[in-house]
Amino acid sequence: MGDISKDIQSKFPSDKVKALINIKYTANWMNSKENEFFKPFGISPQQYNILRILKGAGKAIKVQEIKDRMIERAPNATRLMDKLCAKEHIERIPCPEDRRVVHIAITDNGLKLLLKIEQNNEGINLLKNLSKEEAIQLSYLLDKIR
Repeated sequence: MGDISKDIQSKFPSDKVKALINIKYTANWMNSKENEFFKPFGISPQQYNILRILKGAGKAIKVQEIKDRMIERAPNATRLMDKLCAKEHIERIPCPEDRRVVHIAITDNGLKLLLKIEQNNEGINLLKNLSKEEAIQLSYLLDKIR
């Protein structure tokens, strides 16, 4: 098991400072692992998040709704969607009532990619060292911080 003090060769003035640094360090580590995992699929973790949102919605939804649901608020969400559109994982559907509004839908190609990723999901099991109870406790503590 890792120890943040050893990993970054530092001492901390308090346990709360150590916990804060540990959260940030671990989040960065997780981001790095996610980027590694998604690279062979040709998408980023944020693009995966967009595809999951669209699949979960079950219908075409507005761009703003996608942005609101994203785990990581991406100011470049439109650019992320442009790339997914270019790869034919999503499609833009103009709103007939308001030309300024565009709806986004996942394509069959996007659904196939999600299935392929889900079949390889063991490759990114970042919480494999936690029991179910520990995962529940961690979730509770993170919610409590926010």
